[in-house]
Amino acid sequence: MMKNKEKRNELSNIDKELAQLLEKRLRLTGRAETNSILLRGSGSGERRGAAVSSLTKSMDEEMAIYTKVLFQTLYDLEDSYRNKEVYLHSEKAEAIREGIRSTSEFFPKRATVACQGIEGSNSQLACEKMFQIPDITFLNTFDAVFSAVDKGLCRYGILPIENSLNGSVGEVYELMKKYRLYIVRSTKMQINHALLGVKGASPQTVKIVHSHEQALGQCSDYLKEHPGMMAQPAENTAIAAKIVSDLGNPKEAAISNRLCADLYGLTVLEDGIQNNDNNYTRFICISKKMEIYPGADKTSLMFTTPNKPGALYEVLSKFAALGVNMTKLESRPIPGKDFEFMFHLDLDSSVLQEEILNLICELEQEPDSFTFLGSYREI
Repeated sequence: MMKNKEKRNELSNIDKELAQLLEKRLRLTGRAETNSILLRGSGSGERRGAAVSSLTKSMDEEMAIYTKVLFQTLYDLEDSYRNKEVYLHSEKAEAIREGIRSTSEFFPKRATVACQGIEGSNSQLACEKMFQIPDITFLNTFDAVFSAVDKGLCRYGILPIENSLNGSVGEVYELMKKYRLYIVRSTKMQINHALLGVKGASPQTVKIVHSHEQALGQCSDYLKEHPGMMAQPAENTAIAAKIVSDLGNPKEAAISNRLCADLYGLTVLEDGIQNNDNNYTRFICISKKMEIYPGADKTSLMFTTPNKPGALYEVLSKFAALGVNMTKLESRPIPGKDFEFMFHLDLDSSVLQEEILNLICELEQEPDSFTFLGSYREI
């Protein structure tokens, strides 16, 4: 029987042989000599499939499966190596480089910014964290914020994208797909919710609680503990506070922040009612123009994959091969299509790194939808 040391030595020798053979094969396949992407020919998939079938013909079923995966990965590496220089000079690569070149060294202190809601909203607080002197335009809906930025009425827009307790804000992701704007900065804020009511109200008198759906979800445990309270969705937590102030009814209350109590003359009936004190919301700053500032360390993407086994793995393995940390991967069904999904991916990396830029440009050449949402810094 082979001893452990002998096994390690043999495995080491095999690894060296594999590394040498991989280098030889990649250099043999060569790189693209033209300015166009050498996409796989219509018959190349069949040829590669036939080659794998020939190699695995005499293998047992288990080994055949592993060999198939190995060669599929190898073919992907070949395509990436062969076309690397072409990807780096593609239209998308040049657009991203222009975005980097045309972006100023420092993020602006003053700007026109669209925020959803009214004064006192969490979007306003996030805006004031990102900009020292923002000129804020308050709008009723998320769509209105996107539209204002898209039409050039405001240079930037601030929107909540996800919450640590209640997940992603699906509507914002759908609007990112619709408008194709860019994320240029993000920030994470701790959110503390309070139950606000008019003078003389108490948790016992409250029958209707107004707030944004995300806030209602973040305080679901509190609402369950008070079955006499009925949740009433509002466009924004600050709007909810103003509604309660205007109604002046002790049976009506709002879930909002303490700032809104002062702004709208309300009383804090109960503080810290979120499900968990570790309640954070991430806000993004969007722009019509691609802006990639120095220090960008996060990248966001959207993509679809063909409905076949291993399709998602093929995309994710490319990032894993570069040692890139994926901080978020989420799928959302595509409206009007049966069991087809759009994936949202956040990376702890930046297109300022050439290998990341190359990979993004490579993936953009695939026949399925792939969208670069931005490379930015989170503060």
